[in-house]
Amino acid sequence: MTNIPPLPRIIIEPMIRRALEEDFGTAGDLTANLLVPTSASATLYFKSRTTGVISGLQAAVLTYALVDPGVKFEIYCPDGSKVRKGTVIASVSGPVRSLLMAERTALNFMGRMSGIATLTAKYVAKTAPHNVRIAATRKTTPGLRALEKRAALHGGGHTHRGSLSDAIMVKDNHIALAGGVDKAVRAVMAGADHMAKVSIEVDTVAQFKKVLKHRPDVILLDNMSLDNLRTCVALNIKARGGKVTLEASGGVNLRTVAAIAATGIDVISIGALTHSAPNFDIGLDA
Repeated sequence: MTNIPPLPRIIIEPMIRRALEEDFGTAGDLTANLLVPTSASATLYFKSRTTGVISGLQAAVLTYALVDPGVKFEIYCPDGSKVRKGTVIASVSGPVRSLLMAERTALNFMGRMSGIATLTAKYVAKTAPHNVRIAATRKTTPGLRALEKRAALHGGGHTHRGSLSDAIMVKDNHIALAGGVDKAVRAVMAGADHMAKVSIEVDTVAQFKKVLKHRPDVILLDNMSLDNLRTCVALNIKARGGKVTLEASGGVNLRTVAAIAATGIDVISIGALTHSAPNFDIGLDA
């Protein structure tokens, strides 16, 4: 995806303040205060130590702005950029104490978000021949969802619900507690606000047939075999002209995602994009 606007500052500033408070403890940077003269200034460079997709720069910029508004942060490779090992991503110039105080927090945000963007890009590349969306779920780091979801966008993916209030999603526990698929679907479809999309999770073709007749917006096919996915796609086309969005989840990894995409599914949701993305190695060097 391109032209992704930055998040409103009011959303991410509390995240960054909490991270800085955690890192500063009760006395700030004891090491820099003892070793670095207050008059010392320098320019340091954020460099990629591997290949991938950059994200988290907005958080890094705000980190330095909160520590010292006098620090100049210059971006060479904006969020969403593909970089190679050794690429200079950005630079910071100003008082050395300020540069060092904010270093770890800025790198933590950039490394975490770039890791998510890079992993998402790998899934997107695997499914490029097919008209399918790769979507990040709510399996995010507590408190960092907005940034992690944005990182998935920078990697070319899409997002799932941002919160419980974004859409109605009936999962297996809801169905069991409601007394079965039919009861759960009827209750939701009768009471859903007209502006709220409705998604129903099923894990068998028999359940799918029951849910399809109620015409929800989305049917989530959980841990289904490739044959069953293809069957559900065909049934959807026959009964609804393919108008119900079909989402596959469960058992998705970089080895299996292409075959899942080839079944004709519309969306593949992957919790691993956010809960299992490896950190992207970035250094801050003189």
